[in-house]
Formats: sequence, structure tokens, C-alpha cells
Amino acid sequence: MTLAALENDITEQIEIAALRKDLAAAFRICHRFGWSESVGNHFSAAASPSGRRFLLNPRWQHFATIKASDLLLLDADDPNVMHGPNAPDPSAWTVHGTLHRMLPEARVVLHCHSPYAVALSCLKDPTMMPLDNNTARFFGRIGYDLEFGGIADAEEEGVRLAQMMRGKSVLVMGNHGVSIAGPTVADSFEDLYFFEKAAQTVILALSSGKPLAVLSDEVAEATTKGWIPYRGMAERHFDYLKSELDKSDPCYRE
Repeated sequence: MTLAALENDITEQIEIAALRKDLAAAFRICHRFGWSESVGNHFSAAASPSGRRFLLNPRWQHFATIKASDLLLLDADDPNVMHGPNAPDPSAWTVHGTLHRMLPEARVVLHCHSPYAVALSCLKDPTMMPLDNNTARFFGRIGYDLEFGGIADAEEEGVRLAQMMRGKSVLVMGNHGVSIAGPTVADSFEDLYFFEKAAQTVILALSSGKPLAVLSDEVAEATTKGWIPYRGMAERHFDYLKSELDKSDPCYRE
């Protein structure tokens, strides 16, 4: 191995180690927000430029217990991983493996059943209506899959979900929940955080029974573009959440 290759390998290992810690923190923070569900749901992160090597949580391990070292490093092109002693959850492989294989730009994919996002996904029309800054944040950024067929463990369903998410950063999965894709763990978690707040606004507004003041497409588009200069909020927010985690539960870094 040449010196340059060795340096690249060391750099890659350092980057993956940092990615492991951030993803492990995301699981624990998600649980603290009340968005975990038994030992299900999955977060993943691309660990190679192509996205085909990716980190994924182990099968049926509670979000509150996940450490950086627990995360599986998988190859999206190697179906044999499903036959090993440490095989991931079939639905996780179907969805996350396919997303990372088909959408290399989806670097971090977070899927959970946060309460208001699930409630929104169960509406006959689960459109995220632009009502305020938070709801308009997602204008034009959401794909909708309304073909719920039970637990997603069929290859064709993973392909369909990837097709519905292409070009989007959010996928509302009808009668199911939400998946978020972003360039970093911090960016994806920030969208997950704001999507849940936005879904809460929609559900509460609908529950009033009063007519809604839906923003025009022009105002909604201007609002979503207005969020772009604030992207740095994601890293600052995630750093704060990790600092709070470090005070009481730092073992996620192990």
C-alpha cells in the first residue's frame, strides 16, 4: 500500500468513526424525544462515496442502548448479509439497502414512527399543507407513497420507495410514518425534528374544525428558500443535543 493510499484509509476510518458516534447519538436523542417504538425502526448512514457501504442499527436493539460500535457496516450489493448470524431486520435491509443502492445522494436516512408524522400519514390526503414557517419549510421537498401494503420486506417495495423519494428529502409513507434523507446526521435529524413539529401543527389545526389559512404556492416556495441560509442551525442544534447526552449518557460514543 502506498503512503497516499494508507493516508486515505486512515482518513476514511476516522470519518466512519465520527459518523458512528453521530448516528448512535441520533438513536438516543430520538428515544428521548419519545419517537422510538419498541425495538423497531431504523437509521442508516452511507459510509462510502457510492453509498453502497452503509451503517445500520442491529436487529431489534432498542434505540436507547445503541452504541457507535454496535452499528452494522453493510454492503448494499451483498444480499448474503441476510444469511449471516448478525443479519439486519428484513424490512431495514429492504428499505435502507435499496435507498442507499439507488440514491447515493441520500447519505443519511432516518425512519421512525414519531406520533404526529404517523397521524399525518394516516389521513386520506397526508399533504403537508404550508401553514407557517415550519410547514412551509418542506414545500416541494416531500415525496408521498400511498401504497401501504404492510411491513416493507419485499424487494419491489424498496424500489418503489426509492423511486418516490428520488429528488426529495422527505418521504411520507402512507399509513406508516416518515423517512428523512439528508447529507449529514445533523441535517437529517433537523429535518426529522422540524417535520414532526410541522405535522403537529397540521394535525392541531385540522382538529380545530376551522377553515385553514393555507399559504399560496408563491409564499410557500419563498419560505422554503428562506430556510436555506439557516442550514447551519442543524449542526448547532445537534451539537447541543449531543452535549446534553454527554452529561448523562455518554456511552453512546463507545
